[in-house]
Amino acid sequence: MPTRRTLTFATLDAAVRDAEHLLAVGYDKAGNWDLGQCCGHLAAWVRFQLDGFPRIPLHLRPVFWVLRHTVGPGQGRKMAEGAPMKAGLPTLKESEVPPGDDARRVAELRETVARWAAHAGHLHPSPALGSATKERYEKVHCVHCAHHLSFLIPKS
Repeated sequence: MPTRRTLTFATLDAAVRDAEHLLAVGYDKAGNWDLGQCCGHLAAWVRFQLDGFPRIPLHLRPVFWVLRHTVGPGQGRKMAEGAPMKAGLPTLKESEVPPGDDARRVAELRETVARWAAHAGHLHPSPALGSATKERYEKVHCVHCAHHLSFLIPKS
């Protein structure tokens, strides 16, 4: 199995350019998800900030409340400072997409990032990290993008 890349993105546009490059040249997987799954998942998390997060299942609400009011904000600060994400963390099922359809999902990520860039209004707070500025959230999204795209290795 190929080795993950080490990635950092200063902007979400840089993450989109990396996804477009992977689409253009092809890639090998060092993880479980393909490019379409990664881009669909990443676009979903950016959209959640813009449009609202899915309703957290009743049995998980206390867990998210504790996260949001204890370690979550600190973890958000660490990620905004460039701390990497750990592999294998669970995610919301609403952010998972089926494999395939790389081109459509890269376009979805590109369009969502353009919406993010143009957005000047309210952002929905993260159910785990709490409230933050748009700049901090963008840095967290960049770390999230680097995490997932690092599992895809360009063929050339």
